[in-house]
Amino acid sequence: MKKLPIGIQDFRQLRERNAVYIDKTGIIHQLVEESKYYFLSRPRRFGKSLLISTLNELFSGSKDLFEGLMIENQWDWSITNPVINLPFALLNYQELGLRKALIHRLTKIGKEYKVTLTATNLKELFEELILALHKQYDEVVILVDEYDKPIIDYIGTELDLAEQNQKVMKEFYSVLKDLDGSLRFVFITGVSRFAKVSIFSDLNNLNDITLKKQYNTLVGYTEEEIKLHFHDRIQLLMRDENLNYDEVIEKMRLWYNGYNWLGKDKLYNPFGVLNLFDGLRFANYWFATATPSFLINLLKDKVLYNVDDIEIGESVFESFRIEDDYNPISLLFQTGYLTIKKEDTETGLFTLGYPNKEVKVAFMQHLLGAFSGTYAASSATMVVNIKRAFESNSISEVIRLTNVMLKNLPSHIHPNSEPFYHAVLHLTFYYLGIFIESEVNMSDARADAIVKTGTHIYCFEFKYDQSAEEAMQQIKDKGYLEKYGAEHKDLIGIAVNFSSKQKKIDNWLMEQIG
Repeated sequence: MKKLPIGIQDFRQLRERNAVYIDKTGIIHQLVEESKYYFLSRPRRFGKSLLISTLNELFSGSKDLFEGLMIENQWDWSITNPVINLPFALLNYQELGLRKALIHRLTKIGKEYKVTLTATNLKELFEELILALHKQYDEVVILVDEYDKPIIDYIGTELDLAEQNQKVMKEFYSVLKDLDGSLRFVFITGVSRFAKVSIFSDLNNLNDITLKKQYNTLVGYTEEEIKLHFHDRIQLLMRDENLNYDEVIEKMRLWYNGYNWLGKDKLYNPFGVLNLFDGLRFANYWFATATPSFLINLLKDKVLYNVDDIEIGESVFESFRIEDDYNPISLLFQTGYLTIKKEDTETGLFTLGYPNKEVKVAFMQHLLGAFSGTYAASSATMVVNIKRAFESNSISEVIRLTNVMLKNLPSHIHPNSEPFYHAVLHLTFYYLGIFIESEVNMSDARADAIVKTGTHIYCFEFKYDQSAEEAMQQIKDKGYLEKYGAEHKDLIGIAVNFSSKQKKIDNWLMEQIG
């Protein structure tokens, strides 16, 4: 059984340790043959660094590492190219500053290739290095990993520093415009898609393949790849979970599959899958590596909480500028918390949603915690307790727990707490749907929430500074429960009113309907 490549982002190390490698070299060969300048945006821990490392070894002529892979007999191994590899996560820009960190990196590469460099200015040094490498060796390959890290590290905390780093990068990449004849291949990866005008204004021929169908599977795992390369691991999981093969695959699909960038295949998050096989436990792995505090706070500030299964125009995929008012949906998509669920080619609209259970559960916990003024773990416990109250048909306990959720509404930040009231209720009942059958709606034509147990169907109508009587009358007048009559369960209407003055549910009614 081959080793799991957990934490291994170096292609040479992965191959020499005989770890599992999902062969992407066929599509890499297509990439190299078709164009010269590329940009790819994908979420963190999705395989971008391994892709860059693979390209590094390929252009360096490390034929032995590609034995048995698709590209082995398609590549001309007699030709090698000098590589300028810039992994921004490894540059010490936090202490040195970005300009000095880049100068240090370029100087180091020059020494490795034994070329003499005299320039001290960043832009001139970059140009001198490229020309010297081309003259002494061959056309130059430039590989950039996590290009946006010196920017996104400071967005939301030190915007001035983010803008300074943006200017340094724009100056840095402008060198490439006049050096086309010295370049063999340029590949840039990152999480965010900052506008070309911000950073890549001089690279007019940069091919953004983020949403190109033929490169959908360049990183990430397809289901077929998992079945082919992890068969033995799936067997261990079957034994440990006491499930058959199809049941394990279905559970994996629910937890870690679902990512899509307009290709025909939905993709698994490699980090989640590898840790699943290592720990033999379905759990939150990818989300836990970095809590998206900036995004959560941005959604809270904009009182935006209904982000699953939303229909939106193609402009959401466009790049943005640091100085702009950030579009939270665009950021959620780029960072991997939302993915493409459906494309309507006739209208040009896209449906975005949570890719899988891992992301949905963790994101709901943090979002509910932010809106309700509690910790994410506390909000999860509260929702589970509400689920148990429903299962025992104890509606008074449901109301009590809901009141606990509502008591910390941050009215000192937002004097009008009504949007937060609706947010907490929406998120609570939507999150509840992970455990029991629960629907939550935002339309006047439908009930605010429907919860189904083994014996009952509960219809909720919520009011704010009105009355429970009005809410109950609306349940009856609108006939919210009529369509559930054929299910042969007790149909119960629950009318709830929240008092902004008392900051709690001050009145509620329950009545059997029909």
